[in-house]
Amino acid sequence: MKQILPILTLTTLTAAAFADAGAAAPAAAASGLSYNRVTVAQNTSGQTDRSISVANLINGSNVLVTLGQDSGAGAEVSVGYVFKNVISGIDATVGLSSGTQDAVTVDLRRSLSEVVAGLEVALGYSHASTQDGGTSWNYEVSYNINKQFSVGFGAIDVDGANTKVVGLRYNY
Repeated sequence: MKQILPILTLTTLTAAAFADAGAAAPAAAASGLSYNRVTVAQNTSGQTDRSISVANLINGSNVLVTLGQDSGAGAEVSVGYVFKNVISGIDATVGLSSGTQDAVTVDLRRSLSEVVAGLEVALGYSHASTQDGGTSWNYEVSYNINKQFSVGFGAIDVDGANTKVVGLRYNY
């Protein structure tokens, strides 16, 4: 049962990535969220962990590749598929990541510009492939200062241990 979700996720990602190149992909409603971005983050929970990551949609498709480096955990690579505007303006990204631990991830993002221009929220879940089945939740509120820069404040809950993170992003 544990292997079904990763297999389904990988199958979906593969099918999306290698879809018939001659066929036009159906146009998804614009969510207004930027996925091509560089993020620099700092742990604010008394530790000095810093991280940097680069995320990019491949050739304008919905396949998202992220490369990251964390001073505490090391390098990580993740590949995901972005389902834009799934419901009520929420984008859902389902992916696989590999680094210090392999994990299946689900991330939800939504712009709240109808409340405050530039406001965005995100919720993420990750289940690692370790024997104890480590899970993490992350929550973030971010504000887009302008089209290129945003700042975010989030929390990461890994098996009950909570960490606060502040990040600065450059959207390209």
